[in-house]
Amino acid sequence: MQCPLLYRFRVIDRLPQKPSEAATRGTLVHAVLERLFDNPAAERTPGRATSLIPAQWDRLLESKPELSELFAEDPEGERLARWLSEAERLVERWFSLEDPTRLEPAEREMFVETELESGLRLRGVIDRIDVAPTGDVRIVDYKTGKAPRPEYAEGALFQMKFYALVIWRLKGVVPRRLQLVYLGSGDVMTYDPVVADLERVERKLLALWDAISLATETGEWRPRPTKLCGWCDHQALCPEFGGTPPVYPLSVRPTESTQDVQGRMDPVRAEAGRPEALEGH
Repeated sequence: MQCPLLYRFRVIDRLPQKPSEAATRGTLVHAVLERLFDNPAAERTPGRATSLIPAQWDRLLESKPELSELFAEDPEGERLARWLSEAERLVERWFSLEDPTRLEPAEREMFVETELESGLRLRGVIDRIDVAPTGDVRIVDYKTGKAPRPEYAEGALFQMKFYALVIWRLKGVVPRRLQLVYLGSGDVMTYDPVVADLERVERKLLALWDAISLATETGEWRPRPTKLCGWCDHQALCPEFGGTPPVYPLSVRPTESTQDVQGRMDPVRAEAGRPEALEGH
C-alpha cells in the first residue's frame, strides 16, 4: 500500500536491506518484553527487565551476525553504549504504560495463519494476546517509535485490524480490544473492533491481493513517492531517483490470463519468487 515498487524489491527481487539502528533496537526491546514474562509476576520489575538487555543483544548478534555492522566504526563502543541506553529507556517507559505484575499473557510472539474462502492466506506474528477471565481477547502490539498524529491513526490501526481478522477467522472470536503501546512517546492507542470493521478489512485485503496478483503477472510495479523515500535502501534502483530496477525475474503474462470467468484473480502460488500470502507487520 505504501509503495508497489518497494514491495517488488522486497518480496519478489528479495533485495538485501541494510540493518538499521532503529529497527534493530525495536527487535531488541520486543525480545526483552517477551522474555520478561518468563519470570514470576513479582520479579517483573524495571531492573529485571533492563538486566535482560545484554543477553538478548548477544542472542540477536548470534542469530544475525550482520547486525555487528551497525557498530563496526565504533572502536570505543560509545555509540553502542548510547544505543543500549536508549533501549533501556524504552523498556523502562513501558512500566509507566502497563503493569506486567498484573498480566499473564495467553500468547507471546504468536505466529498466526489462516486461509480465507477466496484462497488467500493471511499470516503474521502478534506481540501479545491477553485473555480475560470473561474470555474477552485483547491483541497488544509494541511500537518503539512515537504515536502517529490523529490523521494517521487509521493507518496504524490497519495492522491491528489485520491481526483481529486472522484471529476471528481462526477462532471465531472477534477480539474485544486492539492496543498499540508506543514506547517512544509513552502513548497507548486502543480500538474496539466489530464484525463490520473486520469485514471491511477483508474486502480491502482481497482488493489489495488482486492488485498484487495483477502486478506480479504484468511486471508493472510503480513507485509511489512519499516523505518515506528518504529512508529507502533502494533509491539507486528507483526511477523516481534516476535509477533502473533490476530485470524482472518472473515471466510476464497477458493480463487476461490471470482472471477467471468472474473476473477475480486466481491465487498466486509461491513459485520462482512469487508472493504467496499477505503478511502483517
